Amino acid sequence: MATSQHDTEAPEVRKKRELRLFLFIAILLFPLLAIAVVGGYGFVVWMLQLFFGPPA
Repeated sequence: MATSQHDTEAPEVRKKRELRLFLFIAILLFPLLAIAVVGGYGFVVWMLQLFFGPPA
């Protein structure tokens, strides 16, 4: 069975890598994904209202 790089690195190095990954996800990735999802939904609603008119 082959060992991966994560199995052989020191625990403190792994902990630092996991912290950096968590901060990237929490500070950068999730907020950008939230903005993209809300903006995309708003665009879809806008286009539907453009083609079919506003709701009655």
